[in-house]
Amino acid sequence: MKNKTLKVLPLMLPLLLITVAAQAQEADGGGSNLYFYDDFLFWSLAALAGTVIVAAVVALFRLLNVMVKVNQIRIYEEMGLEAFKEEVQKTREPFWDRMYKRWTAAVPVEKEQDVMLDHNYDGIKELDNSLPPWWVAMFYLSIGFAIVYMTYFHFTDAGASSAEEYEMEIARAEKAVKAYLATQANLVDESNVTILTDAGALETGQNIFNANCAACHGMLGEGGVGPNMTDNYWIHGGDIKDIFKTVKYGVPEKGMIAWKAQLSATDMHKVSSYILTLVGTNPPNAKEPQGDLYEPQADAVEQPADSTNVATEPEDALGMNN
Repeated sequence: MKNKTLKVLPLMLPLLLITVAAQAQEADGGGSNLYFYDDFLFWSLAALAGTVIVAAVVALFRLLNVMVKVNQIRIYEEMGLEAFKEEVQKTREPFWDRMYKRWTAAVPVEKEQDVMLDHNYDGIKELDNSLPPWWVAMFYLSIGFAIVYMTYFHFTDAGASSAEEYEMEIARAEKAVKAYLATQANLVDESNVTILTDAGALETGQNIFNANCAACHGMLGEGGVGPNMTDNYWIHGGDIKDIFKTVKYGVPEKGMIAWKAQLSATDMHKVSSYILTLVGTNPPNAKEPQGDLYEPQADAVEQPADSTNVATEPEDALGMNN
């Protein structure tokens, strides 16, 4: 550092104060509010503190420069001109060259005696040796990586935080679960089918019934070519599993087709559940009862499920015979 550097510092303070006054006036909106003086005082003190810090750093560098020169003089007096020239040459080397030499200054095994300390721990002697260059490089790379990582994920909006990544992972998991359940819905069959009570599922079942079953069983299930579906008499069983089986495989000998080729298992599940809601509705012009009286079991009548009820087989379709 040259002496003129310190001479310039006192000139910086008035410039800083002028800048601070303009900043405080701008922050005040150009008015004469008393808050202007508070802001001016605050920023003036901040400018003064900044100037003092800069002056202290400059003085520290000057002190270090003096110490280096004193050390060079001591080397010259004790070790001669050649050692002095070598020391001067070191200080003139670029910073990165000096750092590289320091990081790679590991002493070979044959010269360990030169760096061996007096410390002795049960026959184990300590060396004042530099760490291997690869280890030092990894150490500094880890520091650099930590700085980049912290800046990217914690001080900017570029990277997602741990909490945001958790929320995104939860959303992905929920989406995957829904997709899986959607594939599983068509695995329901007559061995594991249960009654659906979800309003949306029953509405879909009604639409399927009106489109495919009403022609034979009536729009209200009162019966026609096919049997009445609103009483408690059933030809092929009135349990949800019986109805699902009848819809799926049909009754060909009585003209009821198998719907498994036209309807999915999910659709057959919904229409079978809807058919059970017709029982006891007593529509007008109901056909006379056919088949055997069926009394539902208490534990099999109402099992909660929804439109994505899961079971175990893929094909299904609709057909009804009471």
